[in-house]
Amino acid sequence: MNCAFYTAVAIVMTALFIAPCSAEEPRPMADSIYTGGTILTVNDAQSNAEAVAVKNGKILAVGNREKIEESHKGGDTKIVDLGGKTMLPGFVDSHGHAYLIGIQATTANLLPPPDGAGRDIATLQSILSDWAKGNKSTVEKIGWIVGFGYDDSQLAEQRHPTKEELDKVSTEYPVIIIHQSSHLGVANSKALELAGITAETKNPKGGVFRRKAGSQEPNGVLEEYAFFYVISKLAEKFDDNVNDTLVEEGAKLLASYGYTTGQEGRSMAPAVAAMQRVADAGNLQIDLVTYPDILEVKNPSPSRSYKNRFRVGGVKLVIDGSPQGKTAWLTQPYYVPPEGQDKDYRGYAVIDQKTTDEAVEKAFANGWQIITHSNGDAASDRLIEAIQKAKAKHPDVDNRPVLIHGQVLREDQVERLKELDVFPSLFPMHTFYWGDWHRDSVLGPERAENISPTGWLMERDMTFGTHHDAPVALPNSMRVLSATVTRRTRTGRVLGPEHRVPVATALKAMTIWPAWQHFEENTKGSIEVGKLADFVILSENPMTIPEDKLAEIKVLETIKEGKSIYRRSDKSVGISSPAIFGISHHAGHEAEAGLVNGSRASGDGCFNSALDLILGAFNKNADFAPKPMSSE
Repeated sequence: MNCAFYTAVAIVMTALFIAPCSAEEPRPMADSIYTGGTILTVNDAQSNAEAVAVKNGKILAVGNREKIEESHKGGDTKIVDLGGKTMLPGFVDSHGHAYLIGIQATTANLLPPPDGAGRDIATLQSILSDWAKGNKSTVEKIGWIVGFGYDDSQLAEQRHPTKEELDKVSTEYPVIIIHQSSHLGVANSKALELAGITAETKNPKGGVFRRKAGSQEPNGVLEEYAFFYVISKLAEKFDDNVNDTLVEEGAKLLASYGYTTGQEGRSMAPAVAAMQRVADAGNLQIDLVTYPDILEVKNPSPSRSYKNRFRVGGVKLVIDGSPQGKTAWLTQPYYVPPEGQDKDYRGYAVIDQKTTDEAVEKAFANGWQIITHSNGDAASDRLIEAIQKAKAKHPDVDNRPVLIHGQVLREDQVERLKELDVFPSLFPMHTFYWGDWHRDSVLGPERAENISPTGWLMERDMTFGTHHDAPVALPNSMRVLSATVTRRTRTGRVLGPEHRVPVATALKAMTIWPAWQHFEENTKGSIEVGKLADFVILSENPMTIPEDKLAEIKVLETIKEGKSIYRRSDKSVGISSPAIFGISHHAGHEAEAGLVNGSRASGDGCFNSALDLILGAFNKNADFAPKPMSSE
């Protein structure tokens, strides 16, 4: 054979290998294309887009409408007209309690205006009495009357109710009301009697039974572990069906505010089991990440991968209480000490430095992410010391530790957080709900200006998350946005103007930055090719609407992986609760939204605060069930 033959063969073989590569690849056709409105991508490289194409639950293309339709519109492609509305990436919950949000629909609503009618003690008594009468079979079944969300700072009397005032609701049944901060409550005489609480009862470690002036007789107000102890003695009738319902309803409520990723920020073993059951049954409409209490749950088994939209993200630690309840641990005294405390009262820690150090070191040693509740600056000092020790011992561990709340952070502490690579998840919504209370009673004018000091973070180019902490407050994404941007209190004052955040930055703190917080920045938090098609559609463009109108923006629709899971109704509808005990919402509830493919409608109506630690008390066989009290 001559050279010409070999040359011919080579040409043919080359053509065979090259031809398929040189032919144009078939372009994938989209399942849906979103267009016809404003699309805010939260992607600095491409901040706006005319259209977004979606295929198999992921983003296929982002950009010019004509080009996207030319390349990816097929015969079965659905064109979704945004109708001039605004689409953003779905919100990622930086901190909340998805499991506990479900409790909101099963109790009397004691929230103050604008979320409820709890404006004075007489109204609280009326709400509780009406609820008990309207839910007689429920009261008989669970054996108590319970309400969530009262706030002494918003009551006309500017104090907590007493046990005698709750006795006017009932002397036959125990009555328990839970403070909006979720760290305090009040019990009537019957509840104290059944829990065995008398003048001789000592305060439990990490809690306080407040007393009547000049005596040791309890006045009914319970703080921290004193409250959890009483709850644990009374709550004995929750079962798996109840727990599962709480998970489902909490996730649905989060979806109604545009969250496509939710967080249960402190869970016990029964709650983790409930979340797993709901996920395995295919009943989670959003992704849900939980953080079991590191001191209470023995084998948390964190994972970076979801199974049926659920995973354990890491572990949780709690160091102190709440500033508005005056149980946060401060380095300087409270501006106005709570009743029964002297002028040097600074709150208290619920765990000591040794316990803190051991918990943080355990998380680092195992490579677990740890998120830590730390409100007061003394508590944050304790956390910073523990993280510094753990990092020195485990310098190569990348577990993205998170500070939760940080209400009273000092500027020197912010600098230390940056040095230690601690991600702050702050709570600027406090400026609206409790800003006036912080200024006038909790911290005083000077310190109150710097609660949730986002300005200090921005000065240092730090990323951060902002959260709602529901059910401490509603998981209202637009209220979170508004408070972060304006820092206006209920009375309209601006608290700490230097800490106001531009809208574009505030949106990052609800999307791409908490996605990073959860190790999910490559799949969520912005509208980019390859990421999950998680979107929220708003009634207005938050970038152009006047800042004082941000809280009025409505979530019109929530899309999870290309499928609509929530759509706001055009009209209000009366609804029933998820029937955990066959309970109906009180007559004042009007929902303005409908859940797609869900059995319950819910929206901007009255939902109640709950206790971020109450799940352990509701599960008497849980690892957490409060231990017998030891006196201090």
